[in-house]
Amino acid sequence: MTLNIDSLLKNADPLVADSLNSALSEKEISVKEATRLYDARGIDFHLVGMVADELRKRRVGDIVTFVVNRNINFTNVCIKQCGFCAFSRDFREEEGYFLPIEEIVRRAKEAHSLGATEVCIQAGLPPDMDGGFYEKICAAIKADIPDIHIHGFSPEEVLYGATRSNVSIKEYLSRLKDAGINTIPGTAAEILDQKIRDKISPGRISVSDWTEIIKTAHRMGINSTSTIMFGHVESTEDRVRHIAKIRDIQKETGGFTEFVPLNFIHTEAPMYTHGLHDGIKSGASANDVMLTHAIARIMLNNHIDNIQMSWVKEGQKMSQLLLMWGANDFGGTLINESISTSAGAQYGQILRPKEIRRLVREIGRIPAQRTTTYDIIKKYDSESSEDELDKVEDTARFGSYFELVKIDKFRYKNPRSS
Repeated sequence: MTLNIDSLLKNADPLVADSLNSALSEKEISVKEATRLYDARGIDFHLVGMVADELRKRRVGDIVTFVVNRNINFTNVCIKQCGFCAFSRDFREEEGYFLPIEEIVRRAKEAHSLGATEVCIQAGLPPDMDGGFYEKICAAIKADIPDIHIHGFSPEEVLYGATRSNVSIKEYLSRLKDAGINTIPGTAAEILDQKIRDKISPGRISVSDWTEIIKTAHRMGINSTSTIMFGHVESTEDRVRHIAKIRDIQKETGGFTEFVPLNFIHTEAPMYTHGLHDGIKSGASANDVMLTHAIARIMLNNHIDNIQMSWVKEGQKMSQLLLMWGANDFGGTLINESISTSAGAQYGQILRPKEIRRLVREIGRIPAQRTTTYDIIKKYDSESSEDELDKVEDTARFGSYFELVKIDKFRYKNPRSS
């Protein structure tokens, strides 16, 4: 493979060839070099993908991993009004819902009985929330299912919980850890540039607070994912600077398990539907998505092994393609997915293990189930393998976001008014 790339690089733009040769030599490429790769066309474009694929193969081989998990977005009521978010509702709106702890635990237990090793818990920021609520969720889940991995609460939620509890970030993370949190999602990152954040999500967690919470968690032994949301108002240089920030944090802490590029879903996003920003894009194009995954692999090569694609945002066929452009992880089965779905994503709320296995095998790779922290649970060497979740014929039993917002017993009630 490398010999083929070497011969093709002789016909590439010299600046692109220099950057890609540096990457193949395991050297770090700069922000300027990585930004230039976004302009690659023709053979140069394909070479970016080929180099990313070669680096992926060196780093993690031909195994494509996934986790059996369930998302539990326990409320859509939120005090923030981010321009990209179609999921959140004001507490006065009729579609606001709030799952009680017993329902959260029920969903976790159901997932665990179907083979899930992880529950991912994220939600809106409801007004007047009990500062200890996140701890209570974790403790209740661990009381019934001590061996399930709780991947929960973004830096935005950690900050909110700490503020509501009137304690430091470190103290709050310590409380969550004691209550049973295992890892945290590195979401709420969007683009780690304060000017862009002030535009698309004024009042949302700052770059400095996001960074402090992630670094503090890592130092305490709480790993996290890392993400980017792209394809809206940012430039390609903004994206590259964001990835460089992630790289710098990883050099310092080593606490990121993976990097996940997330394409902006515009369909129901307020800042797109209301035309709030000049030049706002309707998400990234296919070429742009491929380049973003490849450039992430190239930039993070020596520091983060795992690049995850989002089948919810990109669909199954595009996900297969991204596995040839630097990605090596299929993410989770999800079972319930509310945030992208509410924004207009059309690719469903669950992907069963057998479907992931098929998609992986179709491109000649080896499917494997992993833990949240990327330990391999099992490789699937034969077509006859079947997981518990595969046996569920009617996935409608798990409900959907659009049904959830209409269920009276889960209607949100403000603590102050009850």
